[in-house]
Amino acid sequence: MMHTTTPAGHVAVRYARWDGVNRPFVMVDSTTPQQPGTGEVLVRVDMATVCGSDLHTVSGRRPSPTPTVLGHEQVGTVLAVGPSAPACVDGTPVTPGLRVVWSVTASCGTCRQCLRDIPQKCRDLHKYGHQRLDEASPLTGGFATHCVLLPGTAIVAVPDDLPDAAAAPASCATATVAAVIAAAGPLDGREVLVTGVGMLGLTAVAMATRAGARVTAMDPAPVRRRQAVQFGAVQVRDVNESPGTVDVALELSGRSDAVGLCLSALDVGGTAVLAGSVSPADAVPVDPERLVRGLHTVIGVHNYRPVDLQTAVTFLAACHTARPFTQLVEGAHPLENLDLAVRAAREAEAPRQAVLPGTPT
Repeated sequence: MMHTTTPAGHVAVRYARWDGVNRPFVMVDSTTPQQPGTGEVLVRVDMATVCGSDLHTVSGRRPSPTPTVLGHEQVGTVLAVGPSAPACVDGTPVTPGLRVVWSVTASCGTCRQCLRDIPQKCRDLHKYGHQRLDEASPLTGGFATHCVLLPGTAIVAVPDDLPDAAAAPASCATATVAAVIAAAGPLDGREVLVTGVGMLGLTAVAMATRAGARVTAMDPAPVRRRQAVQFGAVQVRDVNESPGTVDVALELSGRSDAVGLCLSALDVGGTAVLAGSVSPADAVPVDPERLVRGLHTVIGVHNYRPVDLQTAVTFLAACHTARPFTQLVEGAHPLENLDLAVRAAREAEAPRQAVLPGTPT
């Protein structure tokens, strides 16, 4: 671990540097200005969770620049606000002491993609936990004691009674599912299939059920199928069983065979929303005649808009006691044990492992 002297007007910070596949995380002590720059917000990270895409990155399945600071699911507390800093998505002022989550992306707001209301595909996109490390401004990921939120970041206030373990995944898993549910359209009274019931899939089961759907969940793991019932599924299926015919299919596993199953399960007028395929996989054959004659709609969802993050927190605030969201997060790993947290995330039955960065001394 590297140590550094804290100059006047700065605060001590620590981050976990990832240098590449099969290399351990390196703890780095540094400092950051107490007063953020224009449009910026300095946040203390209270809890981060190890996302599935973090596991894909450290295993080499997902390309990433190195070195970098990983982590993009977290909840924190605002310490300082720079000039012209934004309000929260719902208009709540961002002030010191406010408990918040923030979007995985920061967007410019002025490019063609932003003006088309797809800011998550901004042409000058910044992604927390996915940027090459700049040692002069290293606080760009959740696996750190602090994060500097840049202009164009969506910020959402977290209610006091929403536990950290439920709130932290909102920045990726829950907000992504909110975008998936929005893309699927009205669900009341509809038959919905969810393939892959890890963190995203269980959240999708709960959200679709709350929207009035009758949900069938499909996953190869018995423990996940049991969890799906706790989150509202009325039927569960192993991957070698037929899900029947459905109005809406939500694919969250990223498996090519699951994508094909979702497409084949659609009834006339059905919609498939694909969100799990975020790393390389085999191509999926499509029967164009069935697609055309079935009046099918196929939608891809990647990342999310600011409104989806607000929807995610609102949903969790209303449902975290009715559904066991906090049980999906295990552990309380200090930042220094991040390698152990990643290993546990690969092996544990819970979809997420918690990292508690603490405060540098």
